[in-house]
Amino acid sequence: MRSALWLLALFGIAVAAALVAGNNQAVVTLFWPPHRVDISFNLLILLLAGLFTLLYVALRAASAVFSLPAEARRWRAQQKERAMYAAFMDALSHLMAGRFIRAAKLAQNALTQEKSLSQLAETSTEMGAYSAGRATQLRLLAHLLAAESAQALQNKTVRDEQLQMALETSNHRSAQETREGVQLRAARWALEDRDPAGALELLGQLPQGAARRTLALRIKLKATRQARQTSQALETARLLAKHRAFSAPAAQSLIRGLALELLGAAHDPAQLQTAWQSLDANERAMPELVVHAASRLMALHGDVDLARSWLMGVWEPIMQSRSEIGDNLRIKLIHVIESGLESIDASWLARIEAAHQQRPRDANVQYLAGMACLKRQLWGKAQQLLSQAALSLQDATLHRNAWRALALLAEQRGDDAAAAQAYKRAAEL
Repeated sequence: MRSALWLLALFGIAVAAALVAGNNQAVVTLFWPPHRVDISFNLLILLLAGLFTLLYVALRAASAVFSLPAEARRWRAQQKERAMYAAFMDALSHLMAGRFIRAAKLAQNALTQEKSLSQLAETSTEMGAYSAGRATQLRLLAHLLAAESAQALQNKTVRDEQLQMALETSNHRSAQETREGVQLRAARWALEDRDPAGALELLGQLPQGAARRTLALRIKLKATRQARQTSQALETARLLAKHRAFSAPAAQSLIRGLALELLGAAHDPAQLQTAWQSLDANERAMPELVVHAASRLMALHGDVDLARSWLMGVWEPIMQSRSEIGDNLRIKLIHVIESGLESIDASWLARIEAAHQQRPRDANVQYLAGMACLKRQLWGKAQQLLSQAALSLQDATLHRNAWRALALLAEQRGDDAAAAQAYKRAAEL
């Protein structure tokens, strides 16, 4: 359709020109003393149009001839730039394929090409399209590839040299993100070298926004765990859980493990209470943490009443009849309660009795109820409960303690044979 319209337009122009030029009788006289030249006006128009066309073609030809050196320089720069990017891409491919020596050589080749291209851009005005920011970014990435290859080859000297050059050349604003990536990679290399202090130092040099990214927090978590900085590791794990870097069960397991490590590192009751208060409400409600904290406080000869006050919140969930909590945690709780039976009050005795009623066939609960009766000098009931528990207990410590308690009860009632038999059973365990 467009071609047809152009054809009609050309016909229209031709018709208009024929009508105007065909009836044009004008004459132009040129005086060049002593000569006089008479030409038609139409011929003059044709001569002027031809002269303009000739001058235009001559100027374009001269411009093309004089621009040949610049075009040649531009072509050479394009070839260098293509070779630079090709070397960089090949280096990246070899690095991913595990061919680290070739990757390092190609990265150095890309750096050589980039240096030559930068020198050409400084001396030539035709290189305006060459971006200094992109050049800095590519140079930084090439240094990073060379450093990554050196790290894989365990050549720490070359790795550190390439890393330092990468950081020195990343002053351009457009390379800021790449610089942060280099710092994160350097922190991971420090972790691989078992240098958590160096990794934390590199992470501390990051901007505040970059330091709170998920990748940076993951590296920080590993570094603080390597450095045994459990408190910082726990705080970092909370941030990662908030950012949903882990699944909910994995995050809970990680936080629980770090909290257990933090509580286990306390060496006196004051440190333990400080560590306990540093946990948040959700963590202080975890049965594993509560029982471990109470057990640790008992082991450090801390306040028994305080330990039992911590246990009050998890006693019912652990001891209820349909509890999904495993026997290991229940046995640990029984150990903690047993270690403080000397000063146990009536409210706790009632709780133990209620737990026994809820779980009448649980040998562990029978053992705890029997030991409580023994401390209260309820000999008959203690004898009954401990005898039943001793037949089913799986934990070696509880089993041994049950037979020892039965031996003491037999000695009290003067049954030396039963006492000897009970001591023998305890010694076998």
